[in-house]
Amino acid sequence: MALHITNNQGIFEINGMLNATNTGLISNYFETIIDKEKMITISLDKVKDIDKVAVKCLGTLYKKAIVKNKVFYIIGSENKKVRDQFKEQKMFYVLRRDVF
Repeated sequence: MALHITNNQGIFEINGMLNATNTGLISNYFETIIDKEKMITISLDKVKDIDKVAVKCLGTLYKKAIVKNKVFYIIGSENKKVRDQFKEQKMFYVLRRDVF
């Protein structure tokens, strides 16, 4: 399944499989957004599958945003595959339960 990123009123919704194959694309895309925006919200609610490489990529983006004093939210803890993978990688603290 192809990966789609949609900007839905300021929330970047990722739809599809998020894995090692496309983390370069995700990293480049969101690094540009981090440079331009003050607040970034990524929704993983529609992610069909995610691997540990993708979780680490999102963690790296989170850290880069914090260093640049940006507000950076990752939502999607209601998605079991996302929640389980973030817990397994000890990155669950990055996920927010809030739904905007």
